[in-house]
Amino acid sequence: MLQFVASGIAIGCVYGMIGMALAITFYVTRIINFAQGQLMMVTVMVTAEVTGLGYSAWLGVVAGLACSCIIGVLSYLIAVRPILAFNRFGFGWLVSTLGFAVMVENGAAWLWGPTSIPFPTILNNTSVHFGEAAVLTGQQILAIATALIAAVVFEVVRKRTLFGKIGMATAADPEMASAFGVNTTTVAIVAFAASALLAGLAGVMIGPSTFANPYLGDTFGTYGFIAMMIGGGTERPVAALYGGILLGLSAEGANALINSRASDWFPFLVLALILVVSPRGLFSSQSPLMRRRVAAAAR
Repeated sequence: MLQFVASGIAIGCVYGMIGMALAITFYVTRIINFAQGQLMMVTVMVTAEVTGLGYSAWLGVVAGLACSCIIGVLSYLIAVRPILAFNRFGFGWLVSTLGFAVMVENGAAWLWGPTSIPFPTILNNTSVHFGEAAVLTGQQILAIATALIAAVVFEVVRKRTLFGKIGMATAADPEMASAFGVNTTTVAIVAFAASALLAGLAGVMIGPSTFANPYLGDTFGTYGFIAMMIGGGTERPVAALYGGILLGLSAEGANALINSRASDWFPFLVLALILVVSPRGLFSSQSPLMRRRVAAAAR
């Protein structure tokens, strides 16, 4: 029991980081960048390629994250900004970001081929035993720590810094923010670069447990979106991390209690049940859970 809980939290933190990356772009621009999974894949592929050439794995990680950030900014400039300039209240960005994701994925398949290549183990060869009940690899512990640090940093930036307040103003009313002299394009570029960095970190965390493959982003991008919706990340990006942990626990539980393929469909069932009860996610301010907490605190 403790083993699948620990493993579920570790993989859930990876899902949560991708969910937070999706939520950050929505938080600032009110669009969801559906190429986020492919940005994660770029980091994985570049890291594996640089390491395969004989360089340090950590140099590969830096190169992969840099490439992810650059492509993340390009996704805004190419697939989002022109659409928003034409019709801010339409849903053209849905098609354009999906199209950009297909372009990145096919470009990666052309560059590296459609087959998988090895990813460096990094910390996967080390492990920590929690009594006799559970074992976590160094990589899993790093994933949990990275996700928690990312969530804390985001909340500090959002609430305690001038840029965070500018970001909130841009999200609430971009026209008014522009009227007060805010460069909303710069704010959006920073948000897309930050979200790409977060997705890339998620790729580094999951890479040692899988192979580097051009199609890796499809699965993890989907799980990141589910994590965001479960947690209510469209309202509070950090809530996507909570949703990711719940998703990871449910997937690991399904593997342990049903069968090894249950994790392919069980998360969708969890999402459907949660959205029936709380359409905005479990940790949204409008969810029954959060309303009860607010009411209890007010007493």
